[in-house]
Amino acid sequence: MTQTRKAAPKGPFRATVTDNVRIGACFWRMDLRFEGDGAGAFGQFRPGQFLQIDVADVALPPVEKIPASLRDGARRKVLLRRPFSFAEVTPQGETTMAELLYCVVGPATLRMTTLARHDTVSVIGPLGNGFWVPENKRTALLVVGGMGVPPIRCLAKMLSADHPNIKTLAFVGAKTVGALPFEGDLDTTSEELGFCVPAFAKFGIPSVLATDDGSAGAQGFVTEHLAQWLDDNAEPARDEMIVYACGPEPMLTAVAKLATRRGIDCQVSMERRMACGIGLCQSCAIECRAEGSAETVYRLCCQDGPVFEAKNVVWEP
Repeated sequence: MTQTRKAAPKGPFRATVTDNVRIGACFWRMDLRFEGDGAGAFGQFRPGQFLQIDVADVALPPVEKIPASLRDGARRKVLLRRPFSFAEVTPQGETTMAELLYCVVGPATLRMTTLARHDTVSVIGPLGNGFWVPENKRTALLVVGGMGVPPIRCLAKMLSADHPNIKTLAFVGAKTVGALPFEGDLDTTSEELGFCVPAFAKFGIPSVLATDDGSAGAQGFVTEHLAQWLDDNAEPARDEMIVYACGPEPMLTAVAKLATRRGIDCQVSMERRMACGIGLCQSCAIECRAEGSAETVYRLCCQDGPVFEAKNVVWEP
């Protein structure tokens, strides 16, 4: 008789805030500690998966600390949980530590800035499907646009620890230097060696940095520099390479089309508004190609993704 495997519990779990600091104009880093069942669940977190945080009962900051652009909508009730992907997860015995990067863009993330050390939050997860490493890959190219950093940085740690034989290179892009969600200064001293982005250098991964306005790294779209690198590097064979990407959809579209033209496997982490995170509301549909057919079907970002094979997604022309 076939036994059905019971799905692991997704929570809700309580996570304790151990740090919550501002690292840029609108960027913050929050460190969380999970214990008990939460530690076990998130100790199995895979890069690209996500979690849902409840901030309905979290207080707003004082009025003088609310950016002028957010004051009109700041008092709006936050009824739904908000999805995030961890930038780093570290099991430590009976606890699991996790790092969350977020950008203050609305009433929910504004409330998150008031969470202090020892506060707790309700978390559901891990949710969705993350990145995976196919067999026989020798080179991994990580492509990041703006706030697409967290799942790719989490992946970078996993690749360096579990797949040390895979040569990994990161391509990091943003509109301007102020839109890079990194803590501390970029390492210009190591730029000539290719380790200018400390978030990846800490894992021994070199990086190519590009900004649209040239305020950091090279000027231009990060996808242009990815294409140039592929032109300049004939080895290894394309079937031994894989591209992982997360960022704005126009960037993902360009990365997916570039990879397809060159016959390179590509996985993308998609973003949609995910009201429930568990497939009930059907609000996060993504048009995909049906296997073995010319027709298309809709997949849910929260359940079938957020990570998809780029060749299966129907991209805008």
